[in-house]
Amino acid sequence: MPDSSISKFFEKSKQERLDVVANFANLSNEELEILKNDNGGISFDKADKMVENAIGTFSLPLGIATNFKINGKDYLVPMVIEEPSVIAAASKGAKVARIKGGFEVFADESISIGQIQMLDVDISSAILEIENATKEIIQLANSKSNTLSKMGKGAKEISCKEIDTPSGKMLIVELLIDVGDAMGANVTNTMCEAISPLIEKITGGRALLRILSNYSTRRMVKAKAVFEKEAVGGEQVVDNIISAFEFADNDVYRAVTHNKGIMNGTIAVANAVGQDSRAIEAAANAYAAHTGKYRSLSKWSKDSEGNLVGILEIPLSVGIVGGIANVHPVAKVCTKILGATSAQELACVMTATGLAQNYSAIRALSTEGIQKGHMRLHARNLAAAAGATPDQIDEIVQKMIEEKKISLDRAKELLEQI
Repeated sequence: MPDSSISKFFEKSKQERLDVVANFANLSNEELEILKNDNGGISFDKADKMVENAIGTFSLPLGIATNFKINGKDYLVPMVIEEPSVIAAASKGAKVARIKGGFEVFADESISIGQIQMLDVDISSAILEIENATKEIIQLANSKSNTLSKMGKGAKEISCKEIDTPSGKMLIVELLIDVGDAMGANVTNTMCEAISPLIEKITGGRALLRILSNYSTRRMVKAKAVFEKEAVGGEQVVDNIISAFEFADNDVYRAVTHNKGIMNGTIAVANAVGQDSRAIEAAANAYAAHTGKYRSLSKWSKDSEGNLVGILEIPLSVGIVGGIANVHPVAKVCTKILGATSAQELACVMTATGLAQNYSAIRALSTEGIQKGHMRLHARNLAAAAGATPDQIDEIVQKMIEEKKISLDRAKELLEQI
């Protein structure tokens, strides 16, 4: 099995990093060329077919997080993000989690929720009529996807709920669909639209909205990791991290920033492998408030030995088939690098990355502060941009930090002096 624990990956040249990733993921020469291409892997012609009124393309940095062991398997995790320190932090969090075996993650089946808004109905009698016609409704829904039906998936259940609005009570009919390894938005919307005339006929009402819900609470993912007390920094640091979590769990102003840090990890992976990041973040933030109060998405505590224990549970709707993941060349290569063979496996990796990122962020905040790491990484990037070799970088970084003069010009000056 390949090993994702790669010593000093950040000090390697671009070609050396690509060689490591290519060997890990068995990339072809063609796939390597896609990663080497500075246009982000997508031509204007392709962009013009993907969106309306295209005028160009927009690239973001693509990096690799190392050290991840999830459910006993090693991963190199591609991450697309413009913010410094995130990839390094995720890698560091994964390295500490690795000491105690890495991340244990469980993901639900890929059950998508479709909603049909029914108006002008007698709600009580309409619910009974729908329940009596459940088999007919589900058969009609499944007739719209031969692929899912052949796989034993597809529409599985119909449920109804009544909601109060300023305009009066409404009936909401929900269709639960096992979408397999897809994110499932298109098939969910198609099935909702297909069955709405039948529901109108059954109930005598009028269907208005017919669309999936991005609040994917039937696709929950739960990640857990134990961070060894000594590797964290000792008992006091463990206690500090728990106090930092309690701050976030009980103050909405802190919770929003805390959860944003979690999304730094999860969404960076989503971007790399072509997932719907807006849907993911909307669902996560809704779930943060599912108790009636906006709280921390992660939970931190101590085990009987004093080790730090982190748990992250979020709703996560992702897929490895369909959508942009099968169209964008770089997203396709990143999916291969990641090596996830199911939507559940992808969800597990994304959640573990969010937990690793959260660990590193709150550890930094509760010890030396977050800016020191940011500035050191920024200085390192500037030294590398100035042309310093790996042996020269540390010396240049140390001098810039001591002088508090962190700039490309100063990095070039120091390089000339060495």
